[in-house]
Amino acid sequence: MAVTINGREIAEDVVSKVKASAADLIETSGITPGIAVVIVGEDPASQVYVASKGRKARECGFHSVQYTLPEDTSEDELVALVEKLNADQLIHGILVQLPLPKHIDSGRIIQTISPDKDVDGFHFVNVGKLGTGEIETAFVPCTPAGSMLLIERILGRDLSGLNAVVIGRSNIVGKPMFNLLLAHNATVTIAHSKTKDLAALCRTADILVAAVGRPQMVKADWVKPGATVIDVGINRIPAPEKGEEKTRLVGDVDFADVSTVAGAVTPVPGGVGPMTIAMLMANTLVAAYRSVGEVPPRF
Repeated sequence: MAVTINGREIAEDVVSKVKASAADLIETSGITPGIAVVIVGEDPASQVYVASKGRKARECGFHSVQYTLPEDTSEDELVALVEKLNADQLIHGILVQLPLPKHIDSGRIIQTISPDKDVDGFHFVNVGKLGTGEIETAFVPCTPAGSMLLIERILGRDLSGLNAVVIGRSNIVGKPMFNLLLAHNATVTIAHSKTKDLAALCRTADILVAAVGRPQMVKADWVKPGATVIDVGINRIPAPEKGEEKTRLVGDVDFADVSTVAGAVTPVPGGVGPMTIAMLMANTLVAAYRSVGEVPPRF
């Protein structure tokens, strides 16, 4: 059976390091890492995500502020708020919760955030740095960054000689994951809905990352024996065994099936998910260190 990669445990290791490093920064420079989270509208899932990010920031000893704006907030009003936060020296990281209401251009909002405070890693400057290998000065999107850390815990930082396949080509996960694996010397293929014989391609992978949003798509016969499998998917499926209209969370990987073949695999929940918030805290800490010209800790 595969080793189950405990994302909660590794995320707590990251958060512990963030707490200690934040305390050091406060003591040596008087700077408290600050994060601002902006949410527009009343989307229930977004409300849950924002609340959890705020709790984790406070746990890390950060200065944390939240702006909850009404659904009818105009695009120009949101731009003005972001520009105000860009100029606020107490704020080192800015996160605008997506999705935004349809009347607001998300791209414009993301590109308004200062690249130095773009702890989500979505600004073109940070995307470009990641794509050209300037990882040390880039902010990397939190989910791929967390996934990469899980891979490192199993295989180390140097992935020379290993084949990696990423299923999914999104800007948020698939493409940055490709660039991270490439920077760690893996030979990387990115697969998507137009890829022919996807299962056969996946069987060549020493590292398989599934980020496509299709429940339990990856089965045991897609996986090379001994491979490391990272499941980024979060999907709700019916769970009649729990009662009428009940659901349960599953990933893009059939965990029970794949565990019979893989060397290591992340569960859902409890795998990549906790790493995402942990890496958001890490990115915010790094932004605070950079703001005073200090060398940030490495995670």
